[in-house]
Amino acid sequence: MDLGIQDKKIALIQWLSSIEDSTLIEKLIDLRNREESDWWDDTSEDEKAAIKNGLLDAENGKVKPHSEAQKLYENWL
Repeated sequence: MDLGIQDKKIALIQWLSSIEDSTLIEKLIDLRNREESDWWDDTSEDEKAAIKNGLLDAENGKVKPHSEAQKLYENWL
């Protein structure tokens, strides 16, 4: 593993062990919990259906080249 990342982890552990602010600790716990959750679980059924339809279209070759999408949406990009 990258030695730089190990040094950063150690620095974070040392910093975390010195925190006395319970509000900050709760924020860090919330951040960790959000990072561990699966975005799919927070996606609406309509969004899931749209994603699944898009994947089916892609599998069936119903796709357009990126250049066509650029032309179609160039006014909004």
